[in-house]
Amino acid sequence: MDNLLQVRDAHTFIGQFHILQGVTVNVPQGAITALLGRNGAGKTTTLKTILGLTPPRQGQVIFDGQEIQGRHTFDISALGIGFVPDYRAIFRDLTVAENLQIAERKQGDLARRQELIFGLFPDLKRLIKLRGTQLSGGQQQMLAIARALVAENKLLLIDEPTEGLAPVLIEQMMKAILQLSAETTVLLVEQNFAVATQLAKYYVIVEEGRTVKSGAMPDLLKDEATIHRYLGAA
Repeated sequence: MDNLLQVRDAHTFIGQFHILQGVTVNVPQGAITALLGRNGAGKTTTLKTILGLTPPRQGQVIFDGQEIQGRHTFDISALGIGFVPDYRAIFRDLTVAENLQIAERKQGDLARRQELIFGLFPDLKRLIKLRGTQLSGGQQQMLAIARALVAENKLLLIDEPTEGLAPVLIEQMMKAILQLSAETTVLLVEQNFAVATQLAKYYVIVEEGRTVKSGAMPDLLKDEATIHRYLGAA
């Protein structure tokens, strides 16, 4: 399968700290790939490296056949990469409608995409006039993902979408992400191993800033030693 995104031996520093020390990630087109690892392993920094928020000092980031490391974040985003950070990045003083409207890259994006967005998150249509401060945590997370869908992206980077959500909302979020993967390729950071295994077709494990293992998710599920060593989930 063709890789839409390739990160090759990325080394990224934050200040004097060498956070990524050789991360390699392949993201096949048309599927969900889970980026796994313990807290502090470098997963979020990998997403930020792809986006140019923390540019790599060494290594390559190749998206849709072209190298993108060293470019400005807004230029990388404009190529068709959406990002949903782990802190529910919405404008809390704006309404749901206003949050979606300002996520447009081109005029009319929302009108073209609203059937998809409200199909995935029907609650947002009902809450369209409410401000972000009036939404629950789960509704804020839905809005954060919906904002990334307003523009038509080839790749969506989603960081910890189920963190802090009640079980019923986790199920709803999982269903939405699975439906979304029919529309766009997804690189997913997910600390909940059970959720990741149900969503992702492929996996990459990062440990202490390095890629230690990758492959097909069904193969990982058979490998209890790797799960226990790097994820502590078995």
